[in-house]
Amino acid sequence: MGTMTTPTSRRVLLAAPRGYCAGVDRAVIAVEQALQQYGAPVYVRHEIVHNKYVVKTLEKKGAIFVDETEEVPPGNIVIFSAHGVAPTVHDEAKRGKLATIDATCPLVTKVHKEAVRYAKEDYDILLIGHEGHEEVIGTSGEAPDHITLVDGPEDVQNVEVRDPDKVVWLSQTTLSVDETMETVDALKGRYPNLLSPPSDDICYATQNRQTAVKQMGAQADLVIVVGSKNSSNSVRLVEVALGAGAKDAHLVDGAEEIDEAWLEGVGTVGVTSGASVPEVLVEGVLEWLAQRGYEDVETVTSATESIHFSLPKELRRDLRAEAKAATDGESAAE
Repeated sequence: MGTMTTPTSRRVLLAAPRGYCAGVDRAVIAVEQALQQYGAPVYVRHEIVHNKYVVKTLEKKGAIFVDETEEVPPGNIVIFSAHGVAPTVHDEAKRGKLATIDATCPLVTKVHKEAVRYAKEDYDILLIGHEGHEEVIGTSGEAPDHITLVDGPEDVQNVEVRDPDKVVWLSQTTLSVDETMETVDALKGRYPNLLSPPSDDICYATQNRQTAVKQMGAQADLVIVVGSKNSSNSVRLVEVALGAGAKDAHLVDGAEEIDEAWLEGVGTVGVTSGASVPEVLVEGVLEWLAQRGYEDVETVTSATESIHFSLPKELRRDLRAEAKAATDGESAAE
């Protein structure tokens, strides 16, 4: 091991807000509560939230994660993830005689409703988002004939619409705020009458976490973002940190993935976490840093969050009985 240059002062800047947003909190509690109320197994279509640790923890408690609704045996309970699903998935569940709990984040549901509304009015809808991301697949499924995906500013030149005066943009909730506005500006360059959604689709939590990272990143030699590789909002935080002037930034699932070599010549380490990350993983990173002399932790607060969503209403019903009734061929209405 080479000699490390040791900066005079070592400190950690901890971003606030970070970690769980209201939609993730609601989705994870929905799975835990379903297991408590109805007993295992409870099936979950796709990862409930994009975090490895959360998925493993719920598996230990009896949740079974599947890729497709068809994999769930008839008469069971299936939970739809926080990212939302296309209407066809609800139909599949009905055909498969499944009781469903929809843990879609209400802020994603809002975008789905916007898509339905603009499609009814026969707009061409330009959905800004990442191809293949669950949320994009779910939203597009609301109005497949009207929605075109725009994957970043460089994709704008490929867009074709029927009537340039009847175009609206919507977006995935977990994107980079700056890059999305860059895409919107490019689209407005082509379609001056492009309509904007009534309120910004990028969710409050995504925006707040990016704002906190911008403040922190400008002063950091290294930024560690805790989050999983398939978490869109976590990946964006790394990009935002670098854009804000951080000299280096990495995404890790937990302390065990940090490379000690990253600390070479580093005085200030910024730490934050994506919206699907439990705080225990951040605590592990702070402990790891403290053991290496970064004990001085200062919180950088850019906003205070008090948003809370009530749990999916299906949890108030006896879903096991409904699922059984469905497979017995009786009507479970009432």
